[in-house]
Amino acid sequence: MAIQLRRSRLFEQVADILEQRIRDRKLVAGAELPSERQLMAEFGVGRPAIREALLHLQRVGLVDLRAGSRARVTAPNAEVVMTSLSSSAKYLLSDDNGVRHFQDARALFETGLARDAARNATPKDIRHLSDALDANYKSIGDIRRFEDSDVAFHYAIATIPKNPIYVVMHRAIIDWLVDQRGVTLSYPGQNRVAFDAHVAIFEAIKARDPELADTRMRSHLDQVAKLYWKVRRADK
Repeated sequence: MAIQLRRSRLFEQVADILEQRIRDRKLVAGAELPSERQLMAEFGVGRPAIREALLHLQRVGLVDLRAGSRARVTAPNAEVVMTSLSSSAKYLLSDDNGVRHFQDARALFETGLARDAARNATPKDIRHLSDALDANYKSIGDIRRFEDSDVAFHYAIATIPKNPIYVVMHRAIIDWLVDQRGVTLSYPGQNRVAFDAHVAIFEAIKARDPELADTRMRSHLDQVAKLYWKVRRADK
């Protein structure tokens, strides 16, 4: 017997039901979904509604669609989740208020990472962070290399909690704020200012001082944000 659906936006209703089955583990990762013809019969809708529902589930990372085979359930991960947010994030970043909100979010997130690193970094983590700091120093004056080593230093802090969601969130935020990084790190003398801030953060983490790590990370990111807006105002 076909499932009775409201006649508006049928594909969303189909997608919602299939998504609930995936969440309830009635459809597990790796399992094939019924054929399009079977789904059409079950839901009492045409092929366009089924295909649009499957495309929606693919966009949110719940289904893998490949030509010549049935749709399969996939296990979504943090990478997929953040990628799905990318278009919305870039839209928000096209507005000055959106940039400020992301700057605030980054500061809150990275100060938390610095606190955690100061509490829990292992000797191996400290060595890894020290290596990242050394690479950062050696790249001063080379804008492209310094940008990469700047990202690598902050990324090294993000890996310390051993939480893959933090790592993916950090990578996404850094990618979304790429314009800010390019503007600030190309400003005369900013390479050295950023490096000195990294040294201060590293020393706080190495000293196992969460409060100091928090304060120094926040000071660093506040300085970067203020410089960004200073340059932006000067360019207008």
